[in-house]
Amino acid sequence: MTKKWDVVIIGAGLAGYVAANYLAKKNLSILLLERGKHVGGRAKTDKVKRQYFNLGPHALYKKGKAKPILEELGISLNGKSPKLTGFIIENNTEYVAPLTPSGLFSTKFLNWKDRLEWISALMKVNRVNTEHLADLTFQQWVKQITSSQKVVSLLYLLARLTTYCHAPDKVSAKLIVSHLKVGMSGVLYLDGGWQTMIDQLHNQAVIAGIQVQSNSVVKHIVPSVDHHTLILSNNEEILANKVICTTHPQELNDMLDDHLQHRFFTQITPVKGATLDVALTQLPNPKLSFAMGVTNPLYYSVHSNDAQLSDDGKSTILHVFKYHSPNVHIDGKEVKNELEQFLEQLQPEWQQYVITKRILPNITVNQRLPQVGDEQNLKRSETDIPGLYIAGDWASANSILSEGAISSGKQAADEIIKKENGMI
Repeated sequence: MTKKWDVVIIGAGLAGYVAANYLAKKNLSILLLERGKHVGGRAKTDKVKRQYFNLGPHALYKKGKAKPILEELGISLNGKSPKLTGFIIENNTEYVAPLTPSGLFSTKFLNWKDRLEWISALMKVNRVNTEHLADLTFQQWVKQITSSQKVVSLLYLLARLTTYCHAPDKVSAKLIVSHLKVGMSGVLYLDGGWQTMIDQLHNQAVIAGIQVQSNSVVKHIVPSVDHHTLILSNNEEILANKVICTTHPQELNDMLDDHLQHRFFTQITPVKGATLDVALTQLPNPKLSFAMGVTNPLYYSVHSNDAQLSDDGKSTILHVFKYHSPNVHIDGKEVKNELEQFLEQLQPEWQQYVITKRILPNITVNQRLPQVGDEQNLKRSETDIPGLYIAGDWASANSILSEGAISSGKQAADEIIKKENGMI
């Protein structure tokens, strides 16, 4: 007899592990399938020459949805919060970043009228009921609250910083402003990188009896009345009462027969970017730890000032990042030069101190660019196919990134537990 699992979870990233650990509390039999050799998805951390590189700059909101969920699962989150003291750059001119009280009053980027508008705009971000923004793009809302072009550009910069989204004319004001609210309350850089979260979640899952199987590619899901059959790339068949799919939406559609595919999944656009991850023996200009372009969508931050990201704790680990606009052609060589030149502008002669570095010119940061109306298709985790659930950074109605991955993992588990208990 082929074993029938209570729940099979496709994808061993944050969403998959969070769902698995919640479900394990209910003594369900759970199989976690990962297509890659290593677990973790985009939360994995690579160790290169004793330096810890996340896949680009990663930060965990201090006041978001994800942190309390992780803490409820007993995950330790060690690290510190970076300060937003540094520079913003426009037309190759550096200005003090007006992202702290002292920066606000000392910057020459804003005149006094703009300063007052910027204060007013930040107050509106904090006070607005985001439910009232459901039908607006972020660009439309920003134009409603300020007439200052400087303040507009700062709000777009803050949106990039907190959501990685560089498409104000396309993204949902409701979701972006929700993220701005929590992002302005600070973030954590994690000691040892985000792999520490994955390792803890994995260890707890294994101790709880969850089976984790890597190098397992699901190529077909065949639903039936009382169970689902998963067919792997090696033609192995796995039976499951319920399935949680945490892959990207098009990949899920590809696993289903044509008549079962969800049209909304084909319309989803990913959020992309480029990262230059660098480890240095020292920083040429040690006082500069943060900078962003105003109209040029570039970011620089020294993460090792607030988290231990090397074996000896002595190295400088920094990230330079470019926020890509959706659906643009990416020239890898051009992007590499742009990121390195930006770093050279901020840290002249940095190349002399390199321990190791890497360039990833076109990475997916989030599977869904959040657009107006998306939440209508994401009201619950269970799909139109009974017993098939979604989770992942794209699958939450009102959040993206780790917030979306972790909260949707918990939501999918909660919906399954309620069904098991006969509450739905």
